[in-house]
Amino acid sequence: MAIWQPEPGETLLTRAYVTFATGAAMRVRGMRWFRDPQRNDIQGELPGWPQGPVHTARSTGDTVARNTLKGAAMAVGVAIMAVLSSAGGNVSGSSVHGSGSDTPDDPDDEVYDFPVMWAAPGTVARTLPWQLDPARSPEKHYRTHAIVTDRRLVIVGFPYSKKNDDLIEDEVLWEIPRSGIRHVEAKPFKDGNDVKVVFTDGSWCRLHAITREKFMRYLHQPLDLIPLEALTPGQRNTVENFVASSNAPDAGTPVISRRPCGHYRIEFMRSSRVDSFFGLSENSMLMDAEGAEVSITDYHPDDL
Repeated sequence: MAIWQPEPGETLLTRAYVTFATGAAMRVRGMRWFRDPQRNDIQGELPGWPQGPVHTARSTGDTVARNTLKGAAMAVGVAIMAVLSSAGGNVSGSSVHGSGSDTPDDPDDEVYDFPVMWAAPGTVARTLPWQLDPARSPEKHYRTHAIVTDRRLVIVGFPYSKKNDDLIEDEVLWEIPRSGIRHVEAKPFKDGNDVKVVFTDGSWCRLHAITREKFMRYLHQPLDLIPLEALTPGQRNTVENFVASSNAPDAGTPVISRRPCGHYRIEFMRSSRVDSFFGLSENSMLMDAEGAEVSITDYHPDDL
């Protein structure tokens, strides 16, 4: 098993499963495009990329028809549920508050078109690996993970077998130093799992990350990591007790980051537990400035 490891002195921060995103609005559902700033399709210009599907956005009439059918199906479903409920059936639903939204941030890029690469000639986004594209590299055969360290963002890939989910044979596909990333931006439209990564040359990509917060957490700038020896005795005692109580022989050095609200996030990677779907396992907790553990009910959005 060849699991990617950081270089000596480099701090591993997170590892998450990512792919290029997929359109969710009816006009572009199931599709994605690779564009230059003039909205030309550039997938045929990307060096080393195998041929992939050429999509055409659905017409307004087709979109209306599909929405009508979807609405009718939902109405039938509601009627069936009502009949079952009135007949005394045990019918229950669940409503989980998520980070998705039915309102697009940018209709041009989320409703009428759906670029997952925006790149002029010679820019960083054009160097991204084709294995990130589910249409060229189906997830049932191959998986791609993003690894974030204090120095760089790395994309690795490995063959996937459902019969042997724990077998990870990493191949480095692409990497960029942190200085090459301008910012990352959550894209909440529909399921809320998309992230826009903007590079310093203005090119960008839109990725789908099952654990979006995990992927984004340490890519925000500036990265405010705190060495253990810089903590107060009370804070250090909390960190050491947390690691010891976790009973994890494969625990890495704890990563301590100061959140904008003043809390401290304590996290350590489980170096021997890489899941093909969720990435690298970690244990985490939150403490306040005095070293007391913060209850989950007192978490702030930035703590996540």
